[in-house]
Amino acid sequence: MHILDKIVSHKKKEVAIAKAQKSTSDLEKTIYFNRACNKLSNRLQLENECGIIAEFKRKSPSKQDINLNADLDKVTTGYINAGASAISILTDEFFFGGHNQYLSTVRKNLPDTPLLRKEFIIDEYQVLEAKSLGADIILLIAEILEPHQVNQLAQIAKELGMDVLLELHSESQLKKLSQHVSLIGVNNRDLTTFEVDYNRSKKLFDKLPQELPKIAESGLSEVETLVMLHQYGFKGFLIGERFMKHASPEKECEQLINEFINQIN
Repeated sequence: MHILDKIVSHKKKEVAIAKAQKSTSDLEKTIYFNRACNKLSNRLQLENECGIIAEFKRKSPSKQDINLNADLDKVTTGYINAGASAISILTDEFFFGGHNQYLSTVRKNLPDTPLLRKEFIIDEYQVLEAKSLGADIILLIAEILEPHQVNQLAQIAKELGMDVLLELHSESQLKKLSQHVSLIGVNNRDLTTFEVDYNRSKKLFDKLPQELPKIAESGLSEVETLVMLHQYGFKGFLIGERFMKHASPEKECEQLINEFINQIN
């Protein structure tokens, strides 16, 4: 069974359990549900933004344990002090070592920072849950959703004031674009072999809607790659493993951002 199939199968069970434990009306009563979101789609249009979306990720199916002992507060606050434009928080626990509480904790510590809930969203409940946890942005993965699902989930998120990042892997998935999507991501990693090919981003770029900020995802570790993709027109760069595999992810983030800014200015 493909790893994505395994994740989705497990996620369906998780969502069913979550629904039984907390109703949608309970989600709507949480302290973050009615807060105004920080718009990454607007921030990425600013001239002085580096576009780095720094990720907090303890492990992954492809790399197993990455950094199980990283301090959530220290790392995420350090990311913002280093100049990151936004933070991505893995909330999947079984496969990625994340937790919903991580998102709420970072929201409390960094009220003005755009936060992406990095999750495998397949159900409307998860969108409402993301808002209740303090997320500003949700991720929708085209690979695991039908066009009508993308449109429905994106519309709900948009009505809640959230940004929607639609992640694409191939040209064939362009048909899954929705008018409610505000950010487009191109995942450079082949989800069957886990190999990274940056040509994927370049090939898709000209076929994407010009008005939406584009974000390159997966396998980004070299400054030269970021510069190349920036010159191509990408506004955002989602980076996790490059930072998290180091003892001090926030320091690694600062070093990369400084090098990147020096090369593009």
